[in-house]
Parts: sequence; C-alpha cells; structure tokens
Amino acid sequence: MKIIAFGGSNSRHSINKKLATYAAGLFENAEVEVLDLNDYAMPLFSVDLEKEIGQHEIAKAFLKKIEGADILVISLAENNASYSTAFKNIFDWSSRIIKDVFQQKPMLLLATSPGARGGASVLETANNALPRYGAQIKGTFSLPAFNANFDLEENKISNTELDKELKDIIKSSF
Repeated sequence: MKIIAFGGSNSRHSINKKLATYAAGLFENAEVEVLDLNDYAMPLFSVDLEKEIGQHEIAKAFLKKIEGADILVISLAENNASYSTAFKNIFDWSSRIIKDVFQQKPMLLLATSPGARGGASVLETANNALPRYGAQIKGTFSLPAFNANFDLEENKISNTELDKELKDIIKSSF
C-alpha cells in the first residue's frame, strides 16, 4: 500500500507536515512518501498565465504523485480560516488539468494549528469542498493546540486521548 502524505503549507517547519507524517506512519504495512509543497512551487495561478504557458509541468508532476497513491494523508494549514496560498495554488493549477485532483483516492484529512480550534475552519471547508474534486474522505481529525499536544522530539502526538482518537479513526476507516 502506497501512502502520499503532505502538509498544506510551504513553511519549512510546517506543523501540518509533521502531523501528516506522523499520521501516515500509523498505517500498517504501508510505504509512505511525504511531499513538500516547496517542491511544487509555481507562479500564482491565473487564467491569463495559463493561456500563455499552458498546463504547468510541476502540477502534472503533483498529479502523477497522487495517481500513484493508494491513500492520501493531507493535513491542511489554516490561514485566515482558509487554505494556505501554497496549497490553493497547487490545487488551482492541478484542477485545470484534471477536475478530480484527488482521483477518487481514500483520504485522511487532518488539520492542526497552535490555537484551540486546531484548524477547524479549514477542515470544515475542505471536508465540504474536496469531494467535488475527487477526494474520498474516509476520516477527519483536528489536533488543537499543536505545541501542547505534539512532542517535537518524539515526532508524535503527546496527548494520549487525542492520539487514541486519531489511531481509532485510522483503524475504523481504512
């Protein structure tokens, strides 16, 4: 089983990438590839630019990674109650190539933030929107107060109740 995981942020120290990496590692007998959205940086999408340069090769490479996955583990950063620009840009470029960006792959959709809501707004938005683009969301999980609930030295959720909740979602949904 091949898992593609990534955090929906271009921060080099993305807490969402850390959460996605941890969650992907909880799947048994899986080969995990963690993507870095910095490797998929493109000019800001616009129809004018698309008309000028056509479909961007980096977006095609991103879609190829999705195609090769059996399961997607995505943890979205929340910027002003919405997707980060980095995620939205790769999503916009990719959706112009194929509407079903997520290609009917089973998805574990996550979010975290330093705040008490744990990216709840972006998680709600994505849970409603991404299925229209081929996401088969099998489970969602929000990790509130990342700095209090995630051990950076151990690279795992330190709050035992929240850790069990995530493990139960994976066990019951995949």
